[in-house]
Amino acid sequence: MSEKLYRRFIGHWELDPASCDYKQGDPPKTGTYVIREDGDDLIFDMAWTDQAGTPHEASFRGTPDGEAKPFNGGDLVDSLTITAESRSELNSSASMKGQPLMHATRTLIDDDTMRIVQVVYLPDGSAPANKSVYRRQSVA
Repeated sequence: MSEKLYRRFIGHWELDPASCDYKQGDPPKTGTYVIREDGDDLIFDMAWTDQAGTPHEASFRGTPDGEAKPFNGGDLVDSLTITAESRSELNSSASMKGQPLMHATRTLIDDDTMRIVQVVYLPDGSAPANKSVYRRQSVA
């Protein structure tokens, strides 16, 4: 992986709560998103506070090579794919037994603004999307 297409995504991002357009669940009150490198992997650390004021955290990692890799997501997710599509688009997809469950598209609007659209594929065939915008706070 000579050119690191994902390089512009590395950093600490803060949610713009007014930007949230959620079709599934309630949008968070606050949130941060950190994308960092560890060798050939990218690590995604997310923290948010829900509408009731309860803090939450989640983290995952993977190699941005476009290949599905085993993922220990219990009974929910068994593979994860991270793809650096371009210098302005970084995607991840989660699947279970070959069935897509979720796809997140991260798009850089400019160097300091990242839009995330997360689509969840539900058993009834619907695919609600949650959209939000994050502002860069620092480079990791």
